[in-house]
Amino acid sequence: MTHLAYLGFGSNLGDSQALIFDALRCLEQKADGKILAVSSLYKTLPVGGPADQSDYINGAAAIVCNLDPQQLLETMRAVEEELGRVREVLNGPRTIDLDLLLFDDQLLSGELQVPHPRMHTRSFVLRPLFEIAPFAIHPIFNRTIAEILFDLEGIVPVQSSSARELEGKKILVTGSTSGIGLACAIELALGGAKVVFHGRKPLDKINAYLDFAANCSGFSRYIQADLKNEEGRSSLFKQAWDDINGLDGVLLNAGADILTGAISQMNVDQKFNELIQVDLQSTFILAREFGKRMKFSGKGVLLTTGWDQAITGFKGDSGEMFAAIKGGIMNFSRSLSLSLAPEVRVNCMAPGWIKTSWGETASEYWQQKAKEECPLQRWGVPQDIASAARWLFSDKSSFVNGQTLAINGGVV
Repeated sequence: MTHLAYLGFGSNLGDSQALIFDALRCLEQKADGKILAVSSLYKTLPVGGPADQSDYINGAAAIVCNLDPQQLLETMRAVEEELGRVREVLNGPRTIDLDLLLFDDQLLSGELQVPHPRMHTRSFVLRPLFEIAPFAIHPIFNRTIAEILFDLEGIVPVQSSSARELEGKKILVTGSTSGIGLACAIELALGGAKVVFHGRKPLDKINAYLDFAANCSGFSRYIQADLKNEEGRSSLFKQAWDDINGLDGVLLNAGADILTGAISQMNVDQKFNELIQVDLQSTFILAREFGKRMKFSGKGVLLTTGWDQAITGFKGDSGEMFAAIKGGIMNFSRSLSLSLAPEVRVNCMAPGWIKTSWGETASEYWQQKAKEECPLQRWGVPQDIASAARWLFSDKSSFVNGQTLAINGGVV
């Protein structure tokens, strides 16, 4: 089972900023988890300990992992030791300090106490935690981090900042249980959006991600629907629009995975039919339906998902199939942008070599090919697409419409 934990970190010896990021990378590796968010870094005065010690650099982070609280704590202690933490003086100087603040909604007492017993009294904990989880609920006080911070300091923002430029916007991301879709959903939540996740299977494996999104914006929802058939598409539309009372944005990312899993064993005709139904037909139908509703409401943003090499061409069965399907989506998106303007903006993201499930296991030939074809000499990662999606949904891209944005490291 995947869990969501929030950590506090601090350092006042050595290169504190470098040590902090080294610690988070090391923890992510040792815990076999994923860091979802890191707050700003804050310079803070020492609390307790020797009077002559240096100021601290503090912050907070969110991680998802499969460890239980005790296992995570032990892993955090191993990271501290590896980075030179020495426990000789109570509250004394340290290279790195990692504290477990929250773990799901669990209450633990004894040697390991969760929530952290003093977190509600410390601005250097609450303020960075507020950045990444303002709506997280303290399970003892049953109050949000924002409310507890206000109790402590008497000040919290009442208007969204540039760091939460999507505050209050309701955005649906189809195909958001893994890979690019999941990365986009998480990034949009960090921007303050109220995210509706979607997948065709039960949500068990992404519960922690939904909790994270809810802690960012006060809202998250998961809709299970198979977009291959009309019943599934209708169900998604009703639940995402009618039951939630409208949307401000939709990212149509769902696609058939013909490279890994069961579909990869099908013949070419069967694979192509899967792509037609899941990628092309569902995008065409849902974009038009959501687009009409948004246009009637007077505002909205639609994003579709193409492929950069649909333009340049790519030999082989998979290249031919993807080019036909994704090329259709890219051209459809341009036409739809004209139909829905000026109320609704429509753009298409066209990823290049992105290391998703196939890329993680691809042969050395493909690993090298991806790097050699990219002027930046690396694979893209889902976060590269997510960052672009966040910008395209924001008002910062308000004059961008009808475009296909190649996110491929400069491949031309």
